[in-house]
Amino acid sequence: MIWTDGPFRGGDVSKTVRTLTDLLSLAGSKRFLETPPTEDLGFAEALHFPFLALVGQREMKLALLLTIINPNIGGALLIGPRGTGKTTAVRGLAPLLPDVQRSRCPYGCLPEDIEAGGMDAVCPDCAKRYGENQPLTFTDRVSLIELPLNARLEDVIGSLSEQGPHVRMRIRRGILSRADQNILYADEVNLLSDPVVDAMLDAAAQGTYSVHRGSQVATYRSRFNLIGCMNPEEGRLRPQILDRFGLRVIVPGISDRTDRMEAYRRALAYRRSPLAFSQQYAHFTEQIRVELEDTREKIQETTLLQRTRDAGLAMIERLGIHSLRAELTLFEAARAYTVADGRKRVRVEDVRIVAPMALRMRRSSFMQGFLDAQATEDVEILAALDVPLDKLGGDEEKKNTPER
Repeated sequence: MIWTDGPFRGGDVSKTVRTLTDLLSLAGSKRFLETPPTEDLGFAEALHFPFLALVGQREMKLALLLTIINPNIGGALLIGPRGTGKTTAVRGLAPLLPDVQRSRCPYGCLPEDIEAGGMDAVCPDCAKRYGENQPLTFTDRVSLIELPLNARLEDVIGSLSEQGPHVRMRIRRGILSRADQNILYADEVNLLSDPVVDAMLDAAAQGTYSVHRGSQVATYRSRFNLIGCMNPEEGRLRPQILDRFGLRVIVPGISDRTDRMEAYRRALAYRRSPLAFSQQYAHFTEQIRVELEDTREKIQETTLLQRTRDAGLAMIERLGIHSLRAELTLFEAARAYTVADGRKRVRVEDVRIVAPMALRMRRSSFMQGFLDAQATEDVEILAALDVPLDKLGGDEEKKNTPER
């Protein structure tokens, strides 16, 4: 992909940005073009801080962009102290999100359902439309669906609502249903209630979930990309939900004084006039969104060479990681990085670059201790089996006496 200079004008920035990695280096510390504040026209929609205006935090920005390029990575978890830009970065992704094909049917029927299971796999209305060569889907932009910290279980999975003049009861869609084919963002994910986390885990594992409310039953698709943020000093994250995040990113504060001052200037300009500040990045953001969407389509063209696979598997083996999601995340992230860098062959170096994000926090000292203790017990059991039964104690008469 090739990106030309956009809002980063002045100084030594007048150069061509050829790859995603070039963009991350460029966008981190360059000064923006200051403009006077514009009149507040009372826009209801919030103008989030532009993703391209973030200073520093290269690993965090790389992880989020790789997640957009390749949903098979399994999302990302951002871990760090307060005020390091985690939530700002995630919300700034919205203008960069690609288009997807959504079902026109309330039951979520898709053309691939017919291809896999025939006409019986979709509802009668969709089967009729398909037979008449009418489209079953429409093009829509991927959305960022936020899961509030105070969300109740009925908000997440759905609840009963009154419809129509005759007070007909029906199930109202929940957050997990609206997150289908979108990005589900959970801020302070370690503070979510257990019932909400359980519902999210079930939906993430199955891709669908069912809601039962008396005689009313509804089944929804829930195939989402999960992104979460957390501050570790506020509490630990349950292992079950941690395992659902593909990339794990540590987000410390910015240490360089120049970068910190530039971040301050941009934050001040944004607060003074969000519209004027965002407009500086709007054109360039749209260009990159189109390039990212094109990159998504090329992900299947990448080749994972045998040497690269062996190096990745050896790395996982040396670290003693048991979860098979390690290989999935590692290799899919490496493929996304490769295609974003304008290449088709995944090199060992690509695996090394994404390995810290993909393999971090996948080992468990508790599980390792448990498995070691179990291995010791298994050795003792096998040793006992090697001893003849007449050597285990008791006389022959007792051995031949049937139990009563």
